[in-house]
Amino acid sequence: MRILIVDDEQMALTSVKRILRHRNFRDVEVCDNGRDAVRLIKEKDFDIVLLDIIMPEVDGLEVLEATKPYRPATEFIMLTAVDDVSLSVKAVHLGAYDYLVKPVDNDRLLLSIERAYERKGLRTGLAGAGSARKKRQIPPAFADTITRDPRMIELLHYADTMARSGNPFLITGESGTGKELLARGIHRVGPSPDGPFIAVNVGSVPESLFEGQFFGYVKGAYTGATVDHAGYFEQAHGGTLFLDEIGELAPNLQVKFLRTLEEKAIIRLGEKKVRQVDVRIASSTNTDLDRAVQEGRFRLDLFYRLNSAHVHLPPLRERAQDIPLLADHFLRAACSRHKKEVRGFSPEAMDLLTKMRFPGNIRELAQVVERCVLLADSTLILPRHLEGGESSVVSFGRTLCTLKENDEIHVAYVLNQTRGNRREAARILGVTVRQVQRKLARMKKDPRWKGELGGL
Repeated sequence: MRILIVDDEQMALTSVKRILRHRNFRDVEVCDNGRDAVRLIKEKDFDIVLLDIIMPEVDGLEVLEATKPYRPATEFIMLTAVDDVSLSVKAVHLGAYDYLVKPVDNDRLLLSIERAYERKGLRTGLAGAGSARKKRQIPPAFADTITRDPRMIELLHYADTMARSGNPFLITGESGTGKELLARGIHRVGPSPDGPFIAVNVGSVPESLFEGQFFGYVKGAYTGATVDHAGYFEQAHGGTLFLDEIGELAPNLQVKFLRTLEEKAIIRLGEKKVRQVDVRIASSTNTDLDRAVQEGRFRLDLFYRLNSAHVHLPPLRERAQDIPLLADHFLRAACSRHKKEVRGFSPEAMDLLTKMRFPGNIRELAQVVERCVLLADSTLILPRHLEGGESSVVSFGRTLCTLKENDEIHVAYVLNQTRGNRREAARILGVTVRQVQRKLARMKKDPRWKGELGGL
């Protein structure tokens, strides 16, 4: 994150810069007058500008008015010793994100910076922005992510900044887009990178075992509890608990989960001792939590608790330029596993690969490449090695479809390929058996799928 501090008081510049450096904001510049600030903002691409209003010659509102049209993606936070409603209204009208009255509480300032950067990140994602930063490097904590897509790199920088606070993080996106990989990067850049990273698929934990699995139990707590067991919260103490598919959490369990997050304490089944847990929560879902909240299937207070920061990962079809990079990575990994010598893809095979839709996203691409390596009888992957593996062109009679239909097509395809084996289909799709069964049940009730699901 690039930040510019503009204030005509040297003491204020030094103080704010020191606060930001203490919180690991390293790319910070200062300016002591409005005229130079206008020049700097037009010349450089700052993410956040902390702008004093009362300055000689050119004041903060004039700086804002002169530069916002040139830097619409830059977020401005106005700082002033004058608590004037008319000034705050004018600042917001000119495009300022926030208006803070001096002396500003440190935590309030940092929160405003984080929220401003969050809004910038959301705008970047919605607009597909990032062209001005195509040469930006992937943050070190996210080095495992293979991409050269400007939007993805911008999202990684956004996640890198927002993760430093240690607040809960919500990751959304379709199945197979790399949500757990992103969560591991968030853990590495957070305040406790040396702590444990515990990943749990929430949907795979039966309701009857939920408390024992998450909160733990002591010997004799119930039949079969032969030893003391530390639950997921205790296992993740001092680190990160990653909750995959949080949208699958049953309504009656959401209250217990929320209480644990608020009190930062658990009680094992079979004992009365309260155990404090220091856990950073990262969660993910491929479902629409906003709709789940509106429909009463997910608690609003829990949603807000989990959604302190939010990143939405784009599907692979929106970052097609990454397909050759990812395919080469999976090719080398598959060759190593299977002791085969395949140098790469023929131009024709790569052209075919880049035109596939991959409703299963990166996970499906990895499976397609692995199948090609197993079938390969030459040093190059050829188009014939991709035959039968192009699930993305299976349309069940449809050429154009909605995202929901596209998701259903992929589920139907995988179930057909596994001969109706729900457990195997769930493993390939990266979801729970229960999710597959629910999806299939809804599809069978949908007249659009009448006669197309066979004996599934």
